[in-house]
Parts: sequence; C-alpha cells; structure tokens
Amino acid sequence: MDAVTSPAHYFSPDPGTPERRRRVDVEIAGRRVTLQTANGVFSPDGIDKGTAALLSAVPAPPARGAFLDVGAGWGPLALTLALTSPEAEVTGVEVNERSLALARDNAAAVGAQNARFLTPEQVPDDARFDLIWSNPPIRIGKAALHDLLAQWLPRLAPGGEAWLVVQKNLGADSLLPWISGMLQERAPGEFTATRAATVKGFRILRISRAAESSS
Repeated sequence: MDAVTSPAHYFSPDPGTPERRRRVDVEIAGRRVTLQTANGVFSPDGIDKGTAALLSAVPAPPARGAFLDVGAGWGPLALTLALTSPEAEVTGVEVNERSLALARDNAAAVGAQNARFLTPEQVPDDARFDLIWSNPPIRIGKAALHDLLAQWLPRLAPGGEAWLVVQKNLGADSLLPWISGMLQERAPGEFTATRAATVKGFRILRISRAAESSS
C-alpha cells in the first residue's frame, strides 16, 4: 500500500523511499483536474476526508490578499485558494520536499501562477497573512503540533481569519482552548478562536484577529 499511515514519512524533508508518481482526478475550485501525487506524501490517493470537510465548510476566500496553507502537501488547499482568487498571493508551506515538488508541478498544471510553495525557512519572518487554511498534521504529536500552530497562527494580519480542520476523536476539543490561550499570551485581546462547524466527524475551527483601530 502506498497510503501513508506514519507521520515520519510525510512530515520529514526526505520520505526515504524511491518516488513513484501517480495521477489522480480531483475537483479543485469547481474544476475537474488531473494532478500528480506520489508515495511518501500525505493522502496520495486524492483529497483526504479532513481537507474535504474543511472545503465544504469555509466561506469563499476574498478576491485578493496574502493567503497561507500550512501543511500544503501536494497542494489541494493552496490550489483551491489560488484558483478561486487569482488576484491573491498564495503561499503553501510544507517540509516534505517531495510534496513541494508535486505541489509546484500541480500549480503549473492548472495555471495557478499566483501560488508558491516554500519550506518554513523560506517564508520571510515579517510575512503576514490575511487568510490561513490548514489541515494540520495532528499525528506528529501534541508538542510538535503546538509548535507548528504557534509558529503560524500569530502571523494572521489584523482583520484576518484562519480556518483549521481537526478530527473530532484526535483532540479537536482540547486543541481549541490551547489555541485561545496561546494567542492570548502572544497578543492579549486580539484573537478569537471558536468552533465553527462539525462536518462528518471533523471540527472546523475559526480563528480571527481583530482589525486595527482607526483611532
């Protein structure tokens, strides 16, 4: 089986196995497209259930802005953002080099010229984002997950929103108060974190940052 069950495979720079690419037919931003996946990456058989749940629940992204996909994999969320909002600047962040190569090739295949895929170290420290979508890698463990979210959620720009999907039985309900507490420590009074929806066993979490005061 090529399906990845261990996070060591897809949450590391080198999956450690020879690459075997495959083509998958999926729907991205209302379009049926043929993209590439491979062994050694997350969800090689197509769009996973968590990503599908998130896409079914999030509102349409704004027409423009700086958008971020944390844990981009082979690109379904970032490509949805890029094709839905062609005037936006979309960044997909990923540590797995195989996933990055696939995502870049998939962006080229669908004409998503406004999408770029980078390692975390390649994202400028001062970059801020108006919208964050993420199906975070829960199975990397609580400590690593907390570090990941603490790295990216505070980068929401004033007035921005983040939407996360977390499987209900993998700690979604305990993660939400941790996110609230972490952001309160970083920027007291600026962030609000809520459970926006439940879709087929997945929690959809919404994090918003207050707009800057005009006074």
